[in-house]
Amino acid sequence: MSMPRTLILGGARSGKSTRAEQLLADRPDVLYVATGGTRDGDADWADRVRLHRDRRPASWRTAETCDLPAVLADTTDPAPVLIDCLALWLTAVMDECGAWEDGAWREGGAEAAVLARCAELAAAWEVTERRVIAVSNEVGMGVVPATASGRRFRDTLGRLNMAVADASERVLLVVAGQVLTVKPAGV
Repeated sequence: MSMPRTLILGGARSGKSTRAEQLLADRPDVLYVATGGTRDGDADWADRVRLHRDRRPASWRTAETCDLPAVLADTTDPAPVLIDCLALWLTAVMDECGAWEDGAWREGGAEAAVLARCAELAAAWEVTERRVIAVSNEVGMGVVPATASGRRFRDTLGRLNMAVADASERVLLVVAGQVLTVKPAGV
């Protein structure tokens, strides 16, 4: 494959999104896929979204969507894709599947629904012909979440990150703004 798939992992405010943008800075046409959506009444969230938008070149296009398999399958658009981020995508999927409620996870079928969506995304990532960079949170090195739903999220995101990393040509980890190569291109 001539178009590398790159996964960039890091903690909150580690610089992972900035690094992803730098990797495509020389490209005038990039499809920036924002998975975070909007949060009515949350001024802090709106400010974060604005900062991300202001940082991107004006020539880049933005798609606010969680239909990542469709984006990855689109062969009509030659622009590289930057997905920011898989953790917010998973949050939306868990919302849609009602996966935050303890009883819904196993007994209600939410676990199967979430894992199916993750498998669909990983499969689309593995076969995409587009140059694509995805940003995701590395949540496995932090504090163990106090709630069952928090642990479900952390564990599910960890498994999704592993699947995407396995199918990537390159995996980077950003810590305090410093980039560590976990899987170099070509390995």
